[in-house]
This record gives sequence, C-alpha cells and structure tokens, in this order.
Amino acid sequence: MTHQLQRLRLKADGRIVELRDGRECPLVPDEPAMSGPAVPVVRDLRRRARLTQIEFAARLGVPVETIRNWEQGKRIPRGPARALLSVISHAPETVFAALAAPVARNSSAP
Repeated sequence: MTHQLQRLRLKADGRIVELRDGRECPLVPDEPAMSGPAVPVVRDLRRRARLTQIEFAARLGVPVETIRNWEQGKRIPRGPARALLSVISHAPETVFAALAAPVARNSSAP
C-alpha cells in the first residue's frame, strides 16, 4: 500500500485547498464558515483529541483564554487559527506531531 502525500495550500481567507494536478480543490466541499458553529467545533476537536483546554492551548501555542473564548462563543477563530483547526479536524495526530517537532534553524542566520 502506497501512502500519497497530500499537498495543501492555506488561502488568505483561511480556507484550505488541496492541490491536484495543478488545480485547487476544496479540502471539504462547501465547508461552512466557522462563525456560528465554532463553539461545538472547537470543543469537539479538543474532546476528540482527549485534551484539556490547557493541553489543547499548549499544543496550538495559544493562551488557554483563547480556547475558552472560542468554546464559549466569545470569540471566533479566524484566518490561520481557523485553517489550523480545519486541518486538525482531518489529521489531528499529524498536526500535533508537526507542531511538536523542533524547528530547523538556518546555521547562517544570526
């Protein structure tokens, strides 16, 4: 069984598209905006990952207050945060592994 790597692109509006044969295809057709249903989406993602709010915030690199605000509907994830949550909904283990990996630094940088 061969595992094919997906090529994804983050659009300026926060959508994620897959690149197939040079074309952009929505990762999820007609994906709803995360305005109204953001509260259960964020909470459900966190619960599916079996993480507390503090653990989820630490993995995403955001303050726990951000997670609480999203879950309570006080704030709505936008832009990169919305895109990251969308990717987490499809491949949580991959995202968390990538976020936990050390960042390679250029040795010529000061």
